[in-house]
Parts: sequence; structure tokens; C-alpha cells
Amino acid sequence: MKNPYLAEGRLPDIIAALTAMGSYKFYKLDFDGWANRIGGPNKPGSHWEVVLSEHPEFFRFNQERTKASLVWRRTFPRNYNVDDEPERLPDHQISGRPYDRISRRPLSTDEVQALISVAIELHERALEQKKASFINSPFVTALVASLSAGIGAAVGAILGSP
Repeated sequence: MKNPYLAEGRLPDIIAALTAMGSYKFYKLDFDGWANRIGGPNKPGSHWEVVLSEHPEFFRFNQERTKASLVWRRTFPRNYNVDDEPERLPDHQISGRPYDRISRRPLSTDEVQALISVAIELHERALEQKKASFINSPFVTALVASLSAGIGAAVGAILGSP
């Protein structure tokens, strides 16, 4: 299986998702909700569903697989009242029931930064593995062996000629 960190544009998507999902007052939304908060109209919910599903090191789904959240936020107790941090223009209300206005606390700036650092490190490791697998590929090995044999024959011919 190809490493998901090698998908084009993946690292910026992961960083954007970590930032939005770590700081938004509600810890869990459906994919269209996250699409709206992470990337706006440029990338639909289906895009984010794929991205989030390919990175279980950071993201989890509810049992119905209709909503996603950060693993780290799921470890916090559900005791954060989203209305204690009023927005100038509220943009989300699940159903208005009091329990629906209770979430898990957002991550601190340092916690979000820690997750971003892990994502960058995992991306760098994926690039290193890809580079190492290319160097150790049968094609490269055969090419190096052919070149070595050709160079050896040429040097032998030059040294052996009068």
C-alpha cells in the first residue's frame, strides 16, 4: 500500500485539518461540516472523508462513520460548554438541546503545534522511505551493475592495450 503522506497536497491538508479540528469549539462534525471549516468550498466533504480515513494516527470516526474527530480531543471529558466561549456570529448548532451544546475542550496552541510536528515528521519519513526504496529497487541495482561492468570492461581494455 502506498504511504498516504505521499499523496499530492497531503501534508498541507493534514496541517489544515489538525488546526481546524483542534481549535473548533465542537470536537466532532460530519465531513461537509469539516470541509466548510477546513477548506471552504474548494474541497468537498468527500475529499476530507478520504484524507481523514487514511490517517487514523490523528482522526477517528463515530460508529456510523458519518462524523470525524481528532483522537486527542476524544480523550478529554465531554464537559466543555461551547456557549461559554461566545461567537460574534454563531455558525453551528446541532439541535439546540443543552447536551448538544457540550463538547470536548479545544486543543491549546502548543497541542496543535505538537500534532503538526508529528505530521511533518511522518511526511519526512515517508519521503525518506520512498527514496530508499527507489535506491534499493531492482531497476537501480541492475543499472548500477551494468554500468559497473561496462566501466570495468572499458578500464580493462584501456589498461590492457599497448
